[in-house]
Amino acid sequence: MAELPEKKCKRCGLYEEDTFKPADVFDEWEMCSSDFKDGKYTRFMENQFNATFLCPNCTTSAGDHGNHEHSSEAETNKASVPVIIVVSVLASVLVIIALFGGYKYWQKKKRERDQARFLKLFEEGDDFEDELGLSDEL
Repeated sequence: MAELPEKKCKRCGLYEEDTFKPADVFDEWEMCSSDFKDGKYTRFMENQFNATFLCPNCTTSAGDHGNHEHSSEAETNKASVPVIIVVSVLASVLVIIALFGGYKYWQKKKRERDQARFLKLFEEGDDFEDELGLSDEL
C-alpha cells in the first residue's frame, strides 16, 4: 500500500522477479491522486495486463483535469505527428529527386556510349574500304 499526496505522484511499475538475471520491466508510470476517477484508476496494456487500482479517498479535483505531465506528454505527441509527416514527405521527395537525377545521368552516359560506338563503327568502315582499294574517286 502507498499513500498518494495530493500534489505529488508516485513512480509505479510491474516487474517480473528473476533469480539469475535482472528483473524484467513490464511497465512503469507515474501515478497521481488526480488520475483516479471515482476512486478507480485502470492501467491497461494490450495482451499484457489489465490492472485496476482502488483509492476511495483519491478523486480528481474540480480545477484539475488529469495529470499535467500526461497532458503535456500528449500535447508533445500531437505536435510531433505533423513534424514527422513533414519530414517523411520531404525525405520521400528528396529520394525521388535523387532517383530521377540518377536515371537521367544513366541515360546521358548510355547515350554517350552509344554515340561513341556508332562513330567507332564508321571509322572502322573507312579503313575497310581503303584496304579493298575502294574509293570515292571516279
